[in-house]
Amino acid sequence: MPETKLQRVAVLGATGSIGRSAAAELSTFTDRFEVTILAARNNLSELAAQSRIFHPRQTITTDPDKLAELAALLPPGVEAAAGEKAMLEAAIADDVDIVLCAVLGTAGIHPVLEALKRGKKVALASKEVLALAGELVMAEAKKHPEGGIVPIDSEHSGVFQCLQGRRPDEIAKVWLTASGGAFRDWSAEEMATATFADALKHPTWKMGSKITIDSASMMNKALELIEAHFLFDLPPEKLDAVINPQSVIHALAELTDGSFIAQMSIPDMRLAIRYALTYPERLPGAVGRINLPDLAHLDLIAADEKKYPALTLGKAAVAAGGTMPAVLNAANEVAVEKFRRGEISFPDIWHLVADVMDSIPLEKQESLEQILDCDLRARQCAAKWQKR
Repeated sequence: MPETKLQRVAVLGATGSIGRSAAAELSTFTDRFEVTILAARNNLSELAAQSRIFHPRQTITTDPDKLAELAALLPPGVEAAAGEKAMLEAAIADDVDIVLCAVLGTAGIHPVLEALKRGKKVALASKEVLALAGELVMAEAKKHPEGGIVPIDSEHSGVFQCLQGRRPDEIAKVWLTASGGAFRDWSAEEMATATFADALKHPTWKMGSKITIDSASMMNKALELIEAHFLFDLPPEKLDAVINPQSVIHALAELTDGSFIAQMSIPDMRLAIRYALTYPERLPGAVGRINLPDLAHLDLIAADEKKYPALTLGKAAVAAGGTMPAVLNAANEVAVEKFRRGEISFPDIWHLVADVMDSIPLEKQESLEQILDCDLRARQCAAKWQKR
């Protein structure tokens, strides 16, 4: 049996929750993967710890002011680099086969586009990449099918697996599942008085504060509907969300004959990360398995768009297309920060996003510079927002 060629990996966003889970997978399968580059922003101690494990060629902080501090922490033989240009160069390096992108914000868009142009595989976790520039990114992915995008998000990984071998005309609808977030069992009236601390009490996942707030507001599901639209080339009428409190069902594909295909697993991001790294192979491992008798029941609950207006906003952004998904994403980021500072109430997140979507003119996606300019204008509009 021929020896498996090592796949060389650059991890962008190595110190976040996805990055740390990816590190666990990559260290488990050292016969399959070689980590050549690590990049993150300012968690230098974690970057250094991973550098001691993987001994990459280069470790990057995107903060140029931290370069000397990072260099002092790295083991001998590991080069220190800094700045977003260094991260872009990492994505296109000759000794990188797979780019795992888990950076927050817009910083991942350029590296992903350039990696796709060079036919590299992109294991994608950064929501902003497709939320902002989905048309541009997927157009580039289609030009270079030898690489392409494999999603890391548990829901999109689930859809990706459900749709394997399916023709587009067989798909009636794709359902993304949601946990319901911290306020799954709260009434709309109770949510109106929710604090930032309340919104961080996610019932299933341990994530960063931004994504946890988005889960509570269902804005993460709105963004995921946008991502699914681009990833799987699905029109808005073929996309929906449903709540699965057990977080065991990650996605459902409803076929035209009435059949359903579900992707199920224990709620552990390492499974989706492993599949993205190894696709089209599926490697065994001890992350965990469902013991079917332990599942007394699986609940599927309608996602109430009156309680969670984010879903309506996400579907509207998909239907509008162009720069509207970028506007939604930018406005939401500002809204979450305002909520964190106590400047607005929890339901104001939805009101702010809706008002900004109404205020920023819709444009066709033409260039990354244009999209980033639209992103900036949406943020400026959101920053000035006052409750009516």
